[in-house]
Amino acid sequence: MDATERIQAASNFLLQSPPGEINDVLNDIRTIIADDELLQDGIKAALKEYNIEQFTVVDVPEANHQSIISEAARVEAEGLDEERFLDPRSKISFLFDHLSLEASDPKPIEPDARHEEFRSALELASLNYLKAHFKDGVTAIFSPKEGAEHFVVQVVANKYNPTNFWSGRWRSEYTIDLNKKQVAGKVLVNVHYYEQGNVQLATKHTVSFDLPVAVASAPTSAASTKIFALLEEEEGKLQVSFNETYHEMGEKTFKGLRRALPLTRQKLDWDKVMGYKLGAELSGTKSPQPASVS
Repeated sequence: MDATERIQAASNFLLQSPPGEINDVLNDIRTIIADDELLQDGIKAALKEYNIEQFTVVDVPEANHQSIISEAARVEAEGLDEERFLDPRSKISFLFDHLSLEASDPKPIEPDARHEEFRSALELASLNYLKAHFKDGVTAIFSPKEGAEHFVVQVVANKYNPTNFWSGRWRSEYTIDLNKKQVAGKVLVNVHYYEQGNVQLATKHTVSFDLPVAVASAPTSAASTKIFALLEEEEGKLQVSFNETYHEMGEKTFKGLRRALPLTRQKLDWDKVMGYKLGAELSGTKSPQPASVS
């Protein structure tokens, strides 16, 4: 396998990294490439794709909160080599290093006055929603970009527990189109259990519903609260489906993977097994041991 093929393989591994484990994967593939400079140059595109798709969170410069790296957050940059992202909450843009996961060079950005009032109302509603449902969640609300007519709501929540061998990530993204009176989006959930094994859950749930006319025609603080109440209802359905699936797996799927009885079709009598063992020891009929060589 030549260097190009190894870099491609390394990139594929990175893109499949479970939540919170990309550094572990990177350290493992470093031994395969055995050339850090080649590795860093070769995986930049994969890291960029991963961070944007996975809603990587970053500490916002000069602010006391985090924001989300995503396609919706990308803004026009002055230089060809620059890539800037927007934090709508602090109204600044910043450079982002996809390898170190650090933001730098913050610059103020003027929001669109036509949409900022409702965007801010959605932001407040989303922060209240996080407090109620996502302890360590991060949210970002984006105004319509040029040529678009919808607001974008993004939420990401990560939970990493390496001491107990599991990690998980919740990502949700919704577009709110007041003109069409519609909300559409998706929820992506990834969970990885790896104690003495390797089990992963990756699921996608699509969401779509119409907005009440009163909400769509009057984009106010009350309307934003109503929208998140509707989102809560949709996400609640997903949680219920998870619980039902887990129950069914415990009652049916996992039991189907186990043999109910041994090949003799009879249950083992463990008391007799212990009796057989003790009897063998007392009678001196234990299995002969190999002779030692002095």
